[in-house]
Amino acid sequence: MRLLTAAVAAVVSVVTVPALASAQTSLDGFGSVQMDNPAALGSSGFPVDFGGRVSFDLVPAVQVFGEFGRLGNVMPTLVETGLAFTRLNLTASAFYGEGGVRLLAAPHSAVSPYVEGTAGVANLSFGGIGSTTDALIRAALNLVDTREPLYGIGGGVLLQGGPLRFDLGYRYKYVQANSVLSSFLSAGQKLQAHQIRFGVGVRF
Repeated sequence: MRLLTAAVAAVVSVVTVPALASAQTSLDGFGSVQMDNPAALGSSGFPVDFGGRVSFDLVPAVQVFGEFGRLGNVMPTLVETGLAFTRLNLTASAFYGEGGVRLLAAPHSAVSPYVEGTAGVANLSFGGIGSTTDALIRAALNLVDTREPLYGIGGGVLLQGGPLRFDLGYRYKYVQANSVLSSFLSAGQKLQAHQIRFGVGVRF
């Protein structure tokens, strides 16, 4: 999988670098609500999944982009359910960076459905067990590599008018827990998030 991801990235870079100089650029910011994890909402009720991206139009119907953001909680629901009657509130958040390709169905229309795929790296952070244990976990994380592969797919609708654009869509993010610590704390379950995303941006 890593070799395939590297190969795809290499091909995309070779094909796209000459085109990016003349490509239209877009900057977007977004917030997301996790469908399967209401606990990921902050005390204010606002989503804690957020981020931004920069995208380039290779051709009118194809965009490449880079995205950076934060996933508020990717802890498996099964683990959280098992801990519901204890004093533990184990969470797994992540800051991430990824690249991807988006395909637009109607690039010249004011309303354009789209699909996209992404791959990147997530830096995991575990907590919620207790103040003392959290400190020990953070100390342990400093001794191990908590960067894990991140993959995603999504789709939605892009609303465009002049330089402004609005994005309403769905995203699925999957963090592949390869390290012993990540696999142990997640009980071997998937670290993932199902998001409803709201974004706004400008193109120039």
